[in-house]
Amino acid sequence: MTVNEMTHDFPKIVVLSGGTGSEREVSLTSGRALASALAKTYPLRHIEISEKHLPKEINPEKEIVFPIIHGEFGEDGDLQHLLDLAGIEYAGSGEDSSRLCMNKELAKREVLKAGVPVPKGIYFEDSRKCDVEEIVASLGSELILKPLNQGSSVYLQAIEGADELSEKLKELPLGKWLLEVRLQGRELTVGVLEDEVLGIVEVIPQGGIYDYQRKYTAGSTEYRYPAALDPKVESKIKEFARLSFQSCRCRDFARVDFILNENGHASFLEINTLPGLTPTSLLPKSASIEGYSFEQLTNRLLQPALQRFLQSFHLSSFPQTD
Repeated sequence: MTVNEMTHDFPKIVVLSGGTGSEREVSLTSGRALASALAKTYPLRHIEISEKHLPKEINPEKEIVFPIIHGEFGEDGDLQHLLDLAGIEYAGSGEDSSRLCMNKELAKREVLKAGVPVPKGIYFEDSRKCDVEEIVASLGSELILKPLNQGSSVYLQAIEGADELSEKLKELPLGKWLLEVRLQGRELTVGVLEDEVLGIVEVIPQGGIYDYQRKYTAGSTEYRYPAALDPKVESKIKEFARLSFQSCRCRDFARVDFILNENGHASFLEINTLPGLTPTSLLPKSASIEGYSFEQLTNRLLQPALQRFLQSFHLSSFPQTD
């Protein structure tokens, strides 16, 4: 069925992108790519928002939202809360799961309960209360500093030694911060679509850590997909991804990041409930290993929300794509 052949009984897709956070530009790029792909199959409109408000013109009886706002007011559960209150069906994880996954410390606790290894770390809000000697004694001298609830490697910093740690802590504003042991190894990421675990992508930043600059600067990072892994290690990482997705009560899709040490042991880093969706983003790379084109992937991501909508309004079917 083509877009023109659809009846009024079927919903229109509303892509929401933009937002107010530090990842706004990335979200806008994802939104344009997502809207372009989905518009080939579904009636669609694309709304770019710049405030922490849900557009009033969305009709819960006729429209489904696909939010692609990264970080603040996208992955933190606030947008999902408003969508739930308005009775609007949407793609991706719900409010509780989004809040959990956005808080890296809470997410680590949940996946650890499920048997997935995590790096040791500490959470703090006021750096003036941190004891540098105690931190180094507990975590070692090679550390990773990152915000507790930001995505896309925003403000990610590598720290080496007590002196550098002391200087960094003096510069930090009040906020929610996480210090972790810096695990050396290969950075890996894997997509999950409901019960389907996708292929593993290796991320190789040139000359440093995979921070915001290396993530979005052309040529600064190499990607290998599929990652060259021992079959047993690959199987274990995929199982960790599945367990992470389930333990954090994710819905529809997510992307899970790991680090693999030289002994073949993987540790969970974080889970992204609304990962980037440009044709060159990591989730599409992971999906391409399993044979998904970008258009096929975007349609697959939408299917669970479509089914929930159809069940709510007792409709029987919606057009599928190859």
